[in-house]
Amino acid sequence: MLGDMDKQSKIYVAGHRGLVGSAIIRELECQGYRNLIKRTREELDLLNTNKVNKFFLEEKPEYVFLAAARVGGIYANSTLPAEFIFENLQIQTNIIHNSYLSKVKKLLFLGSSCIYPKHCTQPIKEEYLLSGQLELTNEPYAIAKIAGIKMCQGYNRQYGTNYICVMPTNLYGINDNFHPENSHVIPGLINKIHNAKVNNSSAVVIWGTGKPRREFLFVDDLANACVYLMQTYTGSDVINIGTGNDITINVLAKVVCKVISYDGEIKFDPSKPDGTPRKLLDITKIKNLEWEAKTDLFTGLKITYKWYLERLEKEFLVSDLVCKIRK
Repeated sequence: MLGDMDKQSKIYVAGHRGLVGSAIIRELECQGYRNLIKRTREELDLLNTNKVNKFFLEEKPEYVFLAAARVGGIYANSTLPAEFIFENLQIQTNIIHNSYLSKVKKLLFLGSSCIYPKHCTQPIKEEYLLSGQLELTNEPYAIAKIAGIKMCQGYNRQYGTNYICVMPTNLYGINDNFHPENSHVIPGLINKIHNAKVNNSSAVVIWGTGKPRREFLFVDDLANACVYLMQTYTGSDVINIGTGNDITINVLAKVVCKVISYDGEIKFDPSKPDGTPRKLLDITKIKNLEWEAKTDLFTGLKITYKWYLERLEKEFLVSDLVCKIRK
């Protein structure tokens, strides 16, 4: 049935401390859902089949948002291909299969726009999946996500489950990963440009040519879409989630500089990989379902940078406290 996820429903958000999972928790709580199941990695190792099986048998969630994943940018994907394919396959297989065994009413699987071919007609329609070669730098991750989609569709077809699959575009926002080597483009730029400002650096060097075009979605908009689809949509068709607009990395870097108030020079290193030339999703399906993103890029970046600064301040406060204790 559609729309039967009521405020008392028992809902498990896998990956609740990550970028997407934490945003889904915020959205659910904002809408009045309180019966939320959360487990940290220390409390539940999603790579462990037996532990995941035991968790589902004991908790019996009614609804599952599968937001747990091993994620990273070009550098992480290029240097850790084994971890990316193994961990993502293992996590999603454990959760999807145990959702079936414990008779979960509905599951939402979060994929990624990197599942689509590298050289794809723009904007990218859902039916372009498996129509061409993937981008090599994130192929292991993409293949794992494609396997998750096919697993959901297969269980729907064979067992009559109600598993839906959404494909978000590039995400950013609160609780993003700002690690200099493992982050995606926006948190990577924020971290690099902020440090350049603090250190009075005259220039910032960015990977690639700056020419690739990317679409960016504020993660709380994605969370709103996910909850909306869990409430209103059923079916095995993949649903793209995006804004319908894209910009070059060069322009993005200038916008981030404006948000941070950094006036140094932006330099590009063309010896580093660009990744896919362009990724703009066709969002016709979700617009026809009467949903669209509300947060413009500049506003989303300001919120993200504010959270980044607050996190840095807390880290400095903790560091000062530790130093005082040691003295």
